[in-house]
Amino acid sequence: MRAVIVAAAVAFLVSLFGTPVAIRVFTALKAGQPIRSIGPASHLAKKGTPAMGGVAFIVATVFAYVAGHFALTTLPDRQIAQEGPTMTALVLLGLFVFCGVVGFLDDLLKVRRRNSDGLSAKGKLLGQAIVGSGFGIAALYVASTNGETVASEHISFIRDISWLDVGKVGSVLVFVFVITAMSNGVNLTDGLDGLATGASILVLGAYALIGFWQYRHWCADEAYARANDYCYQVRDPLEIAMIAAAAAAACLGFLWWNTSPARIFMGDVGSLGLGGLIGGLAVATRTTLLSIIIGGLFVLITTTWVIQIVSFRTTGKRVFRMVPLHHHFELAGWSEVNIVVRFWIVAGACVAIGLGLFYSDFLAAVG
Repeated sequence: MRAVIVAAAVAFLVSLFGTPVAIRVFTALKAGQPIRSIGPASHLAKKGTPAMGGVAFIVATVFAYVAGHFALTTLPDRQIAQEGPTMTALVLLGLFVFCGVVGFLDDLLKVRRRNSDGLSAKGKLLGQAIVGSGFGIAALYVASTNGETVASEHISFIRDISWLDVGKVGSVLVFVFVITAMSNGVNLTDGLDGLATGASILVLGAYALIGFWQYRHWCADEAYARANDYCYQVRDPLEIAMIAAAAAAACLGFLWWNTSPARIFMGDVGSLGLGGLIGGLAVATRTTLLSIIIGGLFVLITTTWVIQIVSFRTTGKRVFRMVPLHHHFELAGWSEVNIVVRFWIVAGACVAIGLGLFYSDFLAAVG
């Protein structure tokens, strides 16, 4: 627990005090956010606000992970020290950083061209697929000394579903899909001040709780496994909890500057990075299908975007005034702060339902 708290505290402080530095740097570099001409008119006032702020909380999370390991030097006898970096950490932080790199390239092109056209949709998907494939292979093919891998060959809900064995190749494909879908989901959600940041804090906080709960009921803890019939067959759950908590705290520090009116935007470097990390956490904790509920806001916004595109291309009619969904409510007359707070409530409700299902499964198993 101490390592998780230390990592979260360090991430929060580094992000809180590091984000103003990022604001000054990106302002000096004239890395302002271009605004789409077809978007809500109220967004035109945001033109020039520095983007690429996701760099701040990505750096804060990586730094906090290193700091968290200093807290692992003395642990209670029952707990298992995990000397890092583990493969789990390399996969999760690698997804965070390299999905962020894809987003950084997108942001860089937008800034250089002085418009909202960055990487093409195909280019962005290709970058996500390359990152997902590389870390998916590492997650499936690099095992620990006890044979455990970061990802599983089974599709999982709250744990692996035994009859849904898709093999290693199939699991890599699932891994790529989850990373791509979640990173694009967070990216679509990032359209109002603080919206994606606040929702991500809630989801990452949930995965910090799940990771730590799995660590306390871990099959690799021989003393616990001998005394109890139910345990979680995952790899490095303390690492999962530490990284998720650090990322959540780093986003919290960033939110201080990102909330309305935002002084900096996370940019695609932040949204794609966060989505990649959340997708990785879902796979590593064996909660792939549960992540659809925990990340319900991202799924909702992505689904409505798909509905709009399909409807317009097939019938020429729009279901919503504008997508992503938050813009629909803007055009309906809702204030930006109203939309953000209410969407946070939706995200919180989804997280609560997901955690409730997770804990209910545990109670059913031990009861």
